[in-house]
Amino acid sequence: MAYQLDFSGTKNDYCLINPGYWRSTKMPKHIDWFGWSTWDAFYIDVSAQGITEGLKSFSSGGYSPKFLIIDDGWQNTVIERQEDGEMPTNSAKFVARLVNCEENDKFKGFFSEICCSDLSLFIKHVKEKYGVRVVYAWHALIGYWGGVLPTSPVMGKYNPRIVYPIQSPGNLSNIVCGTIDPMEKEGIGFIEPSRIREFYEDLHGYLASCSVDGVKVDVQNILETLGSGYGGRVALIRQYQEALEESVIKNFRANNLICSMSMNTERIYSSKRGAAARVSEDFMPNEPTFQTLHVAAVAFNSLLLGEIVVPDWDMFYSNHYTADFHGAARALGGCAVYVSDKPGQHNFDIIKKLVLPDGSILRARYAGRPTRDCLFIDPVTDNKSLLKIWNMNKFSGIIGVFNCQRSGKWPPIAGAQWLASPESDTVVMSGYISSMDVDFLEEAADESSLLTMPKEASFEVSLGVLKFEIFTVSPIRVVGQSLKFAPIGLVDMYNSGAAVQYFECRDNLSNSVVKLQVRGCGRFGAYSNKKPRSCSVDLQEEIFTYNAKDGLLIFNLGGQCSKRDVEIMY
Repeated sequence: MAYQLDFSGTKNDYCLINPGYWRSTKMPKHIDWFGWSTWDAFYIDVSAQGITEGLKSFSSGGYSPKFLIIDDGWQNTVIERQEDGEMPTNSAKFVARLVNCEENDKFKGFFSEICCSDLSLFIKHVKEKYGVRVVYAWHALIGYWGGVLPTSPVMGKYNPRIVYPIQSPGNLSNIVCGTIDPMEKEGIGFIEPSRIREFYEDLHGYLASCSVDGVKVDVQNILETLGSGYGGRVALIRQYQEALEESVIKNFRANNLICSMSMNTERIYSSKRGAAARVSEDFMPNEPTFQTLHVAAVAFNSLLLGEIVVPDWDMFYSNHYTADFHGAARALGGCAVYVSDKPGQHNFDIIKKLVLPDGSILRARYAGRPTRDCLFIDPVTDNKSLLKIWNMNKFSGIIGVFNCQRSGKWPPIAGAQWLASPESDTVVMSGYISSMDVDFLEEAADESSLLTMPKEASFEVSLGVLKFEIFTVSPIRVVGQSLKFAPIGLVDMYNSGAAVQYFECRDNLSNSVVKLQVRGCGRFGAYSNKKPRSCSVDLQEEIFTYNAKDGLLIFNLGGQCSKRDVEIMY
């Protein structure tokens, strides 16, 4: 359940972030469209047939993804063992090596809807039939998890050789990533750094010829373990990152890149063009102690990374016991919104709170970050604190309050479990909300804004584990001598205020007029201390309801989801 509250904007000095970086970086095409990643839907068993079934089931619910990630599992790979002995099944893919740049046989042949001889025809089909606008393909920074196959006639041109990762003592003193263990034992087919630019050109050139629009590039942190003999990890990562970003711009003619497993410091400071990057561990649907930790980690990591990239909060299941929790967090993140549902397993009630019927999303302006009073608390394991995340829209602020407790141990320890007391499920924790929680609220306020709640005042919010509330913070404008008005937005969406694109108030001797431009459709809400004489949408008079007790004005935006011109007369 979401609430809308109206606070005033007050002038203040803020120094927490500088959101100007995003405005100077070319944004990738996917971030404003609802997406679907194939990862948790199929894992490495992804196929053309499975993707078609998934898109069909989304379409049946009226919310077709406009952005598709063909994740790990589409490439031609083989497992070439360097050591004898058995290997656990779940480790096998981490030593598999790339054979060539083309798709594997799961994307060639006869399917229920079409015969596709190659990836190009398949992508053309899903774009034309299901309205997919943007398709990204997954690949690892080094080709695949185990690199490339040195004995492959195609890969031989890049002079690959088997090298073995060496982790730093700092890494080893913390949790050991399970993906690196098999790489350390079996080695990586490592492309000669002087040839990496050529490799990316070939791979991305082939994908672009198949109408792929961009790439999600994973396993980027592995380079920090391979710097010996190549000038060290900093020089090596800089060389790879520069080649990657230049190839993406050249071949896809857009900055269509998502960086993943890329939070190592060398990668962050080597990136000059990449605008979107994962800032957390994976969404792990089968790990109960990771759900709340995921949300908290992204918010805190965005304190730094939100200065450098558009944080990517990763996918989530819309049909999951934590779907509402994750969905609300994405609405605050200023991030792309994409799910990883299995075909036929969707919760469209959750999706429609994030996505408009045209497939676009109501994305907040900046990176979602913890409020100032949460910066030095532990909302994950202290068993007493709530996490508050804030962001801004054009004409309002937004605050999300989340109970992120019960997340195992911190720092994370492999195999650690939350040991709950019998009554832990019923524990309710409380915190306080204030207008001061939203930095940059003055951007949405003007000199005539009304202070309806003192800056220092607050009110209490109580939440159980995995529960949340969202508050829209809308400055009230004073029009003339007596009208007070504040737009709230599409009240059935998580981020209601992002629907408001334009807001102007006019006053003359005979009447007062509020003009709005609104994107989307559904119930639109606003605060007004007076009942309007009329309300029109695109010059057509619209029926409205008005509650004099709390000043809530509601009218419906029907029809298409294009921008609508609203005029409210007093």
